[in-house]
This record gives sequence, C-alpha cells and structure tokens, in this order.
Amino acid sequence: MPTSDTGPTPVTVLGLALMGQAPAAAFHAEGHSTTVWNRSAAKAEPLVARGAILADSPRDAVAASPLVIVCVTAYAAVRELLDPLEDVLAGRVLVNLTSGTSAQARETAAWASARGVTYLDGVILANPQAIGTIDAVLLYSGPHAAFDTHESALRSLGAATAHLGDDHGLSALYDMATLTIMWSVLNGFLHGAALLGTAQVGAATSMPFLRQGIETVSGWLAEMADQIDSGNYPGGGATIDTHLAAMDHLIHESESLGVNAELPRFVKTPADRAVAGGHGGAGYAAVIEQFRKPSAARP
Repeated sequence: MPTSDTGPTPVTVLGLALMGQAPAAAFHAEGHSTTVWNRSAAKAEPLVARGAILADSPRDAVAASPLVIVCVTAYAAVRELLDPLEDVLAGRVLVNLTSGTSAQARETAAWASARGVTYLDGVILANPQAIGTIDAVLLYSGPHAAFDTHESALRSLGAATAHLGDDHGLSALYDMATLTIMWSVLNGFLHGAALLGTAQVGAATSMPFLRQGIETVSGWLAEMADQIDSGNYPGGGATIDTHLAAMDHLIHESESLGVNAELPRFVKTPADRAVAGGHGGAGYAAVIEQFRKPSAARP
C-alpha cells in the first residue's frame, strides 16, 4: 500500500460530479498526490490539467492511495463500484461522502468491516464552491483512530471538520437533521414572501426583516435544546396555546389573501396534537414529543 512519510498523504477520489470534483481539487491544492477516476473520463480533464492523476480503472485508482474517497450518486452506486474491488481496498481507509440514510451508512460499514476495510462515513454540509474554505462543514463518523490518522488530509476539504463518534450512522443523521431545518426555513421564507407579495412588497425589500426574524428564532434554540434534553418544557415564555392562536391568524390571513395555506396548516397539526395530549400550557419545545411518534400509515 502506498504511504508517505515525508509529505501529505496520497488521496484517491472516485466520482467526479460537482461534489466529487471539489474535494479532488481541494486535496490537490493542499499538496496531496491526488488520483482520480470517473465513469466519464472527460470530467477529470480540468483536474488533470492542474496536475491530478487520472487512473485507467477504479482498481488502479484505489491501489494508488492509502486514503480513498468515494462520492457518487447513491449508496447503491457505491456498492456497485466497490464490490469488485474488495481485495485491493483491504487495509485502506475508505471515506464515503455519498448522501444517504443512517441505515445505509451502517450497512456499508458492515460490508467494509467484513472485507478488512476501515470505513468512515461523511457528509458535506456545504455547496461545492465552499469546499476547501473556512465555510465548508464536513462531518465524519466511524472509528476515531482512522479519523485521527487522516484528519490533516480531511481538513483540506474544510476548516469546520468534526468527528461525531464511532456510530457510522451519525453523520447521515446530522445531514438529515440539517436538511429538515433547511427546507423548513426556505419554505417559511417563501410563504412569507408570498404573503407580502399580495401587498406588492418585493422579496428583496422584505428580506432584511424576514432574516432578522430567522435570527431571532435561532436565538431560542439553545434554551429549547436544554428543555428537550431534560424533558421539562416550562411555558414561561409563550405556551403552545399561545402559539396556536397565532397559527390560526396565519392560516386565516393566508386564505383571505389567496395564498396557499397548506404550510401553516401543516405547522399547526403537531401543535394541535400536543394540546390534545394535555400540553397546551407547556413551552413550544414540548411539540418534539409529536415528532418522536411514527407517522400515521398512509392509505
């Protein structure tokens, strides 16, 4: 297996879509000997022009480095790509930056362990343009020793790099938690902009005030997190009953202005259930008990 005692660790990157090209470019920029492979070799041309090494096959690419990064479309594609390479992967550290679920991450970890491959699952919480900068957040889970060995190389992808724990599913869980926040904020902003648009207020005009609202709400989260961890939801600020009254106003305002009210109605549903369960006088964090329950079966 190739090693480097005198310089940066050689790295192989398999998969050169946008989320694969950016890590390969970042590794190369930090002085790592970077071998790349992609099903369509044309996608490697910009990297090769900068000095990356294009392997003729996935097997040759894996053989070139002790640290192998894979970033493809889905976990099924990861297995399709790596199943024939288990012999050459043995003894190496495989880092999977492909998006998926925690169950898929754990299944892939079991597959790797059975073949003598040290496996880290990772997620990129950034757009491709941010990779390699201080703005890129990358999270990893799996054996801490493997992360420690290659932490310096992995930090080439972003200064905000963290190891979450030995459970391979943690990185994917953090990814999913971040996504549910992202889409909730984006949909809330879009719904708010639609409301203001009925009064001919442009989105750019309203944006500073709506952003301030988002920042105000983010300031509540640390206290709510403490309440969630303790299981104690004091209603000293605003109770769920108080929130429900405001939610009704939002629904009625949306309907009266001809704006789609599906989002505020959806938001109100778990709060209604919390009140029905006797938590109307509790703080809003108590709504988490509704999210901890499985969804009702679809017809």
